Amino acid sequence: MKKKFPVYLLMCLISVVMLYPLLWLVGASFKSNEEIFSSVWFMPESFSAEPYINGWKTVTPYTMGHYFINTFRIIIPKTVFAVISSVLVAYGFARFDFPLKKFFFTLLMGSMLMPQIVTVMPTYLMWSGLGKNLLNTYLPLTLPSLFACEGMFVFMLIQFFKGIPKEFDEAAKLDGCGTLRTLFSVLVPCIKPAVVSIAVFTFLWTMNDFLNPLILVQQVRDYPLSLALRLSVDSTGQGYEQNKIIAMSVIGLIPSIAVFAAAQKKFVNGITAGGLSG
Repeated sequence: MKKKFPVYLLMCLISVVMLYPLLWLVGASFKSNEEIFSSVWFMPESFSAEPYINGWKTVTPYTMGHYFINTFRIIIPKTVFAVISSVLVAYGFARFDFPLKKFFFTLLMGSMLMPQIVTVMPTYLMWSGLGKNLLNTYLPLTLPSLFACEGMFVFMLIQFFKGIPKEFDEAAKLDGCGTLRTLFSVLVPCIKPAVVSIAVFTFLWTMNDFLNPLILVQQVRDYPLSLALRLSVDSTGQGYEQNKIIAMSVIGLIPSIAVFAAAQKKFVNGITAGGLSG
């Protein structure tokens, strides 16, 4: 124990350094604007709930709760679509031979190297060409997930599928299972950590996404949380109440922290096992 004490002490110090920005964020949400810029200590001199009360009202006709609902109207279908489509595509690559398989796999790998910013403008032009009314819906943000647009997810699942013996498929076939039943009843339970990892990644990325909603969502009433927070800042970045933004940011962090905490064990297992599979 004495030999490990310096290690534990170092880990505690590193944890404090890593957690301090989060502690400061929570503490600053109860401070006045003047105190935020005058003290680096996270504890406020006096606690005030006004930043939360005023921040929840927003500067629009809608409350922050409205924008939370909008956010989940994007996150939930996008997460479900991403998981299902990625599993199906990865299963096809891992278990079946078909014409031009290597070519399509190369395209998949190439998509992982393409910066997202490159696709923003073509995506907007495509959806506006299909119909201006579509830009007033969440389809441009959710529908692409039906086509396994995240190559990293597919690649990760392929490694998991390759780690499952093909005898599982053969045994299921002898029991009368079809292709899809074999996938969802036999194989998917074996790769549950990877599936949870995909769901967590999609949730977090969508929750934090600012650029795509900014381009594809045109009406204020349809804004997600990330854009709603930006509404409180004027064009010059001056003259806004910082404590309200921080307070709503703290509330916005709660769903992400809750999802990660609930899925932490399987999420970590999925990441570590994915790195060892293949």
